[in-house]
Amino acid sequence: MDVLAIARLSTTIAETGTKEDVGMTMLKKQQDMQKSAMTQILDGIQPPQNLPAHLGNKINTTA
Repeated sequence: MDVLAIARLSTTIAETGTKEDVGMTMLKKQQDMQKSAMTQILDGIQPPQNLPAHLGNKINTTA
């Protein structure tokens, strides 16, 4: 390998690492935003009235 090939390889590896870091950061930011939105939605749900105390306390999220 010549010096230029080594330099190109090094630059490519560095750019790939940076792109992956940015991608992971954006993924985590998106997950935080979705968590915040869902928390607001779930906090806004009013429990049904006139039901026994053991009903209407949980939301099935696996359906």
